[in-house]
Amino acid sequence: MSEIPPDNALKRMLAGQKQQARAFVADLVRMRGLMPLLMKHRNGGSWTTDEKAELLSQLRILSRISPYLLFLLLPGSALLLPAYAWWLDRRRKGRSGPAVSGV
Repeated sequence: MSEIPPDNALKRMLAGQKQQARAFVADLVRMRGLMPLLMKHRNGGSWTTDEKAELLSQLRILSRISPYLLFLLLPGSALLLPAYAWWLDRRRKGRSGPAVSGV
């Protein structure tokens, strides 16, 4: 097995971190209208079909970024970052076995 030079590994790690940060910020920007949309029903209004679709889209975005926020709130979260990075990388790898389609 060939060994990766330290400077190349560091560049790849930083590039991956920057990519994750850009995706996180993009998701946050897309969620700008979530609170007014949620409060409309609470204030006595009703959601239109388009607003319900937008709300569902916003909640899907929130579900993607919530793991990031959870680990930032936990006590000792800085110590868990290496394990969290491993878990995120593991999720990106394909599963071994037959592919399931239709979801």
